[in-house]
Amino acid sequence: MYEYEIHTYRSAELIREAEQEHQAREAVRLERAARRKAAARGADPGSHSRGPRRSRFDRAV
Repeated sequence: MYEYEIHTYRSAELIREAEQEHQAREAVRLERAARRKAAARGADPGSHSRGPRRSRFDRAV
């Protein structure tokens, strides 16, 4: 009986972990889709995603 309870607990734990991973993947997928959609629209000019890159540090003279 004890082994059956351990098996049931472990099975439920694995199902919960799988559901959490599924939700995380779905959130990433939706975020990427939103970014692609914003890029296709021509994202707002105030965004920092594209543009010339500058060093955060001053150049040594």
